[in-house]
Formats: sequence, C-alpha cells, structure tokens
Amino acid sequence: MALNLLIMCVGIESVGHLERVTAKELADAKRLNEPPYLKHWTRNRPRRADELSAGGSLYWIIKGAIRVRQPIVGIEALENPVGGKRCCILYGPELIRTLPVPRDPMQGWRYLEAKDAPPDLESVPEEAGDMPPEMVAELRSLGLL
Repeated sequence: MALNLLIMCVGIESVGHLERVTAKELADAKRLNEPPYLKHWTRNRPRRADELSAGGSLYWIIKGAIRVRQPIVGIEALENPVGGKRCCILYGPELIRTLPVPRDPMQGWRYLEAKDAPPDLESVPEEAGDMPPEMVAELRSLGLL
C-alpha cells in the first residue's frame, strides 16, 4: 500500500482555482525547458520518502476538506545556498478529485496511510447518481453507500 502526504493548499479557493494555478506553473516550466512536474518545497525531507515515491500522492486540503490528490513522482533533498536544508517534492500535474473529507487546519504536512485516504470520485458507486460529493461522503461514513 502506498503512503501519501496530506497538505494544506494555502491560498487556493477551489479545485478549479488549483487547476488554473497548476496550468500556469506547467506553462512556466515548459517556457524554462524544465520537466513537466510541479514542486512543493518543504524544510525537512520526509523520513519515509521511499514509500512516498512508490506510488504515493499529495492529498490537498482545500477550504476545510480533502478534495483532490496529485501523484508524487520524486523527492529531492537540496542544500539551500542561503543556509539550511530544503526538500523538493515533485508531483505530477494530474488532478484527481476525491470524495470531500473534512479536515482541520494544520501546519506542514502529515503522512496519510492508503487505508485512511478518501476514495477517488471515479470509485463512487452508481447509486450515488448526481448527489453532491459532500452528501456522498456523509452517506458513505454512515455505511449507507
């Protein structure tokens, strides 16, 4: 089972807003002849980096709920010329919507075991029909879906 990271998506208002920001960052990378990956900078390198790189994802908390994930493609530890260590988490541009799961605000990142990660919206049962994702999440938590 893959290990994931849970991160607050600071400054992002919605999944649509994240899509626009992601598209701009990819355009900037292309303009600079860089690989088509996005970067999240953090102070400390995750101790379980090998598990994260083996199929894990970044799960983003947007407006109080986990709403989307992006696959992790690599983790690089770098020395900051100004001082101290830095870590760059490289992740793919694909935005995979998940069932919204409420989460409290936090600082930094947390590990998220695969068994605790919300399912992708594609895996929602057909009985859910056109119900809002929040309703589907509530019904699932009650064992009704």
